[in-house]
Amino acid sequence: MANRIVLNETSYHGSGAIKEIVTEVKGRGLKRAFLCSDPDLIKFGVTGKVTTILDEAGLEYEVYSNIKPNPTIENVQSGVSAYKASGADYIIAIGGGSSMDTAKAVGIIINNPEFEDVRSLEGVAPTKNKCVPIIAVPTTAGTAAEVTINYVITDVEKNRKFVCVDTHDIPVVSIVDPDMMSSMPKGLTAATGMDALTHAIEGFITGAAWEMTDMFHIKAIELISKSLRGAVENTKEGREGMALGQYIAGMGFSNVGLGIVHSMAHPLGALYDTPHGVANAIILPTVMEYNAEATGDKYKHIAAAMGVEGVENMSVEEYRKAAVDAVKKLSSDVGIPSDLSEIVKVEDIQFLAESAYADACRPGNPKETSVEDIVELYKSLVLVKNISVNG
Repeated sequence: MANRIVLNETSYHGSGAIKEIVTEVKGRGLKRAFLCSDPDLIKFGVTGKVTTILDEAGLEYEVYSNIKPNPTIENVQSGVSAYKASGADYIIAIGGGSSMDTAKAVGIIINNPEFEDVRSLEGVAPTKNKCVPIIAVPTTAGTAAEVTINYVITDVEKNRKFVCVDTHDIPVVSIVDPDMMSSMPKGLTAATGMDALTHAIEGFITGAAWEMTDMFHIKAIELISKSLRGAVENTKEGREGMALGQYIAGMGFSNVGLGIVHSMAHPLGALYDTPHGVANAIILPTVMEYNAEATGDKYKHIAAAMGVEGVENMSVEEYRKAAVDAVKKLSSDVGIPSDLSEIVKVEDIQFLAESAYADACRPGNPKETSVEDIVELYKSLVLVKNISVNG
């Protein structure tokens, strides 16, 4: 079986990289941008760092900001209408996963109108045309949506998120500028950083992993482990390390998939609006323990990449525990809660587990699972024992 790698046509990295937007727009003969960014980024002047550059270059654009933290079907539908009315011929997506995911869905539907029912994009949709050209400018170091072929939309009516996987949605250009991430508050930096670590670890242990993606994921784990604490304190080195680490993680997992950490996190975002990175960070150590027996010696490499000493002299049980403990320590150090007791209601666990089992990320998990297994995992994270969740 052939292994496939899909990446951006072009990416720029480093301080001041956003100036290259002008180079790409003019070089590609693009005329008018549909600029997707969420209201808070506009309010706090982050989006303005890009619009100032566009203004100075005399480049036209229209701003679209009807984007929620967990973007909805309505956000996409109104975005499609706004794009059609704007006269734009490309998209600039500025923000975290919410802006990127909205932009991808809008861009796909514009060039594949037969998928105007947003729900029809769930899973691997058989679109025929590449989406509208997207220039992606991340403002968080976590989702790596600027280099992935995935996006996630919330179905408010059904209280669920659905994952879309489409090689036609990948941004043609990524601008990974750590300066765009410097104004992010500590809590968001921590949450998105742990999301990036989850991408790297799940991508490393998924059944589809192979040598090239292993290379990406191990380097990402190393960079994130070294950089996240500093990024939370807003150090230059921390921000730069996280900007690169999360992108490298995206290069890997986008091409091999994830697992049930993400499957379990997605319903929390849909039902409770839980920040995605926080959900992943809380769930990750517990699922790592659950998956350990199906991961061969990979936890040895995870532990070593996270700076654990003496791994070569450890038994299998010891290095697996060391890897999980290193994740727990990093999560605690950046202020992530240790369990879901303040988030999940016991009466919702069965619905959450069924939603997680149906999630597109679940088949990538290295260990076969069931709804019942996922129920028990949720219960352990809500600190519930011996209680029926079936009503």
